[in-house]
Amino acid sequence: MSWSRAVKDAARSGMAIERTRLEPLVALRATAGLAIVIAAGLVLLGPGAAVSSAFGAFMAAVATFQQSWRPRPVLALASGLTLAVSTFVGYLVGSSHLGLFLALLAVWTFAAGLTWAAGPTAGIIASGNVAIMLVTVTLPTSVAQAAGHAAMIAAGGVVQALLIVVFPVRPWGARRDALADALAAEADYARRLRRDPVAPFDPQPLMKARAAAAVTARQARRRPAELHGARGLAERIRPVLASLADPAVGAPARGPGRDRVRELLAAAGEVLDAAAHAIRHGETVRLPAPSLAVLKSPDTEDLLPAAPHRAARRLAALLDDVLESAAPASGRTADPAGALLRPGTAGLVPLALGAVRRELRPGSPVLRHALRVTAVTCAGLVIGQALPLGHAYWAPMASVMIMRPDFGQTYSRAVGRFCGTLVGVGVATAVVQLARPGAYLSAFLAVVSAGLMYVLMRTGYAVTQVFVSAYVVFLLGTGGVRWDQSVPDRVALTFVGGLLAMIGYALYPAWETPRLRGRLADWLAAHGRYAAAVLGQYADPAGARRADVRETLLAARDARVAWHEAVDRAAGEPVRHRGLSRAAADGAGEALAALGRCAMLLEAHLPDREHPPVPGAAALARALRDATEEGARAVRERRVPRWDGVRAVLADPGWAGDGPEVLRGASRQLLTSLDGFSDALRP
Repeated sequence: MSWSRAVKDAARSGMAIERTRLEPLVALRATAGLAIVIAAGLVLLGPGAAVSSAFGAFMAAVATFQQSWRPRPVLALASGLTLAVSTFVGYLVGSSHLGLFLALLAVWTFAAGLTWAAGPTAGIIASGNVAIMLVTVTLPTSVAQAAGHAAMIAAGGVVQALLIVVFPVRPWGARRDALADALAAEADYARRLRRDPVAPFDPQPLMKARAAAAVTARQARRRPAELHGARGLAERIRPVLASLADPAVGAPARGPGRDRVRELLAAAGEVLDAAAHAIRHGETVRLPAPSLAVLKSPDTEDLLPAAPHRAARRLAALLDDVLESAAPASGRTADPAGALLRPGTAGLVPLALGAVRRELRPGSPVLRHALRVTAVTCAGLVIGQALPLGHAYWAPMASVMIMRPDFGQTYSRAVGRFCGTLVGVGVATAVVQLARPGAYLSAFLAVVSAGLMYVLMRTGYAVTQVFVSAYVVFLLGTGGVRWDQSVPDRVALTFVGGLLAMIGYALYPAWETPRLRGRLADWLAAHGRYAAAVLGQYADPAGARRADVRETLLAARDARVAWHEAVDRAAGEPVRHRGLSRAAADGAGEALAALGRCAMLLEAHLPDREHPPVPGAAALARALRDATEEGARAVRERRVPRWDGVRAVLADPGWAGDGPEVLRGASRQLLTSLDGFSDALRP
């Protein structure tokens, strides 16, 4: 893709308005917290304290809107307290010498850039701290005042956290939605299998539900019981649905058996949809009786062969469990012993430090982002000081809020921020000129602007920036800054900051395109380990660890997500492919998806522990693991993988012995998928 087209696409993305579900009650609560803090500051301590506390409450509320499974009060406190520390330290250093403050800014910004290794929420909070620190260090005039400003900023975060605790809005709502979305995705998959027996399935909803199910020990004691068991059942239902519909290992492609499978899949879709609706809204499951009748029909055994009949019985049992687990628990809570536990706030620190340490290596996108944003932010402050404009901090503040570790977000946010700033400042300026508001009316208008921003936060970056810009104009008016002292400078320096961010990425990029082969190799190796772990269950049913299958499946899903995210980022980069064209990437991705599906079919028919072992399955597992590891090396070295070892095992007619027919059928599909992968990479 050319630079002109890449920038044009990024600009269009930055100006896009997304259709998303709004959260007006959450926005109202955040706005109320901001209003309380500003009002208390104005009445008790004066306009300066009101402005400081407003920054803390504003950023704390923004933190609670991020996509994170951490408790919202914790996010608000983390944002408010870290911002208070940043502000106080910044004033202590910056009040004495600009050079010292520039050195502190470099250290602080570099640390904030590395924080992206711990996740986007931590990165956004850290970036916001740097941006607001640039503003707030200019407000106090003494150390005592700086401490007071820091205390007010921290108080803003505390107020937002307390409001979340006192006025919870739809408790557990995000986790209910994640679990319901996973069940609804399974229902849609069942309906698609009726038309296409080998339809693909995106495991993203299941992965999101798993992330939502990981809770702290305290949350596990309070979580409603209906949020505990259904996710695991959904994980087990997916391979059963696929094995029931697949014509190679399931029902015949035509005839009464196929018609019965279509009826079973339709009934499964209705049951899963009903369970999803009940969990989402905390209601009783309402299910049409005909659906259960189809699942319990006694003539299924006469219409289906042995393997699909076992799958049909297992599906009916699993759906019964789903209906039972989805019923409202009448205040009961789940057993914490069976929960997926995540570390608390204190335990998160060593994990974050470990993630940062892993990124301190040459070529790391996070390290490159930290170096890039540090250089751009410091250059922005120097340029802002050199220009004959006031408020020099607006240029570096715009840069640090715009820059992200990837090209697309950085450029789209630069365009969106400038256009949103232009509109927001223009509207706010017109209001100021017409109304001539005093401190209290300016504070009211600032709160209204922030409230509109909270409501529309997820509709697009440009829309958000319209109200953020208006909020800043009105808030500074509360502190006595006239519009003509700030507005022209803000527009000009925002443009400078955005331009610096774009130039910085162009000069020191972290392109995803050259890393696509590595991502693809990781996905191939992960799928090979997953398939080998499943085959190991057939080789030694009594001694194999069932946990190995689960662990390798989760690793394969993570590799799949990393691949697709990399492909999406690379699609918008102004970089030519380096040995992996878009057609090759699409073909290889489809082949690996088919490989994972074959392994899933085998997982759906895992033998019982008393089942006799299949010695040939052990040889196939070893050959598959070795071949995919060698194939991953070949992909990285731009060679076409070969599968001679797997082919040699399957060439022996007696390799599967007396094993089930599903083992033979799915293994043949495994080899076909591997050959398709090689064909996609062949010039």
